[in-house]
Amino acid sequence: MKTDSLGIPQFTETDLVNMIYKGHVDKCTQVLCEESTEIEKFNQSADLFSNPHLKKYTPPLVAQDEFDSIMQSEWFMPSEYQEINVYDTLVTRCKDQQEVDRVTEELDEYEKRDMINVLRYIIFLVDFMRENNIVWGVGRGSSVASFVLYLIGIHRVNSIQYGLDFREFMR
Repeated sequence: MKTDSLGIPQFTETDLVNMIYKGHVDKCTQVLCEESTEIEKFNQSADLFSNPHLKKYTPPLVAQDEFDSIMQSEWFMPSEYQEINVYDTLVTRCKDQQEVDRVTEELDEYEKRDMINVLRYIIFLVDFMRENNIVWGVGRGSSVASFVLYLIGIHRVNSIQYGLDFREFMR
């Protein structure tokens, strides 16, 4: 299996044969296949027996940077979250000046990486999970080094309390 510049997988004839041998014949019509004469023959046979076609991979119509820009500008979240002031939201959750300083320092790094919309979405996601009683983990990997993510509620590890450097997460 290969992936294109956008990460979309394309399955070869060999990949499809391997799927069939491993007992995943039902998944063959759900993946995107490279174009070939064998795929065309299969789809012609499928017509004879009213079976589903193999789906053909189509190269992306936009460049990766344009695709990323479009995806990052169209966040699926309510408008009140799209306009939320992340700094004000997080500072009101701080207990002391040390926490405010940490939030300010981390948000500067998120801003440099153009990730403020990601934080807005995470705030929405955590609120949505709480409202719908969806359970999520206590924290995993280097993300627990981010005090901002702790305040948002994505994990439950107070990185200040444990002396974790957020740069570990931001690298």
